[in-house]
Amino acid sequence: MGKITICKDFTDTPGGRYITEGDFSGELFRDKILYPKLQETKGEKLIVDFDGCYGFGTSFLEEAFGGIVRKYNIKGLLDILTIISKEDESIPGLVKKYIQDAEGKSQ
Repeated sequence: MGKITICKDFTDTPGGRYITEGDFSGELFRDKILYPKLQETKGEKLIVDFDGCYGFGTSFLEEAFGGIVRKYNIKGLLDILTIISKEDESIPGLVKKYIQDAEGKSQ
């Protein structure tokens, strides 16, 4: 099992959607942290801990989690991800929605 603690492994001040929009974007997180960790865990459970950060924009979340499905054609991501967010209880639902939307499964 792998774990990403965003505030320690990436930043406590996440930014916008794209690298061109500034530091610590969802695109950078996806390509430099999330995707390599998924490759490393080889389909085992991956915990992503959102606590300890100063908030997340929806563009960051959509690009990181919806974007990983689109860019790397990952299937079944929700089966291996565990999202932890005690500080903002809306984050797990948003991440799930963005992944489902990218998979074309949202209802």
